[in-house]
Amino acid sequence: MPEILNQYGNIYSDPPERIRHSGRGLVVRDGKVLLSYERNTGVYMSPGGGWEDGETLAECCVRELKEETGCIVETIGDEFVTINEYSFETLYIGHYFLCKVVSEGEYHLTPTEIDHGMQPVWIDLDEAVAIFETYPQKREDHRSLYLRELTVLRKYLAEKAKP
Repeated sequence: MPEILNQYGNIYSDPPERIRHSGRGLVVRDGKVLLSYERNTGVYMSPGGGWEDGETLAECCVRELKEETGCIVETIGDEFVTINEYSFETLYIGHYFLCKVVSEGEYHLTPTEIDHGMQPVWIDLDEAVAIFETYPQKREDHRSLYLRELTVLRKYLAEKAKP
């Protein structure tokens, strides 16, 4: 059973009006983390997205990484962490998996992702932490996202530092 973390935005409905599950991948290679970057909004996030009926959360993660980054990945072990993110009227349940890249190809974005200018980027782990540490300065909808990503990266770094 993965560790479950709760995170509350400054504005949230209790109980939430909607619940959305997502599979997200944490891919680290040579000291860099794979992120999705939206050129037109300036927003970074771990690749991943909405869970679809008939697939496991791990399958969702693998599918979303292929769609958003072109990376064919395998999950490493069980779910790494779950974050319950209460933001506005929705409870976003992010199921994070550690992943390794098996091969790379083309990515296929949704119209919204294309509109946002989404592209995969490899960022130094320390730089990624610094990016997500700016969450207090972000507008409300991005603040929660950045805090979520910061929490996952810090957990990963703490686990990696254990003897």
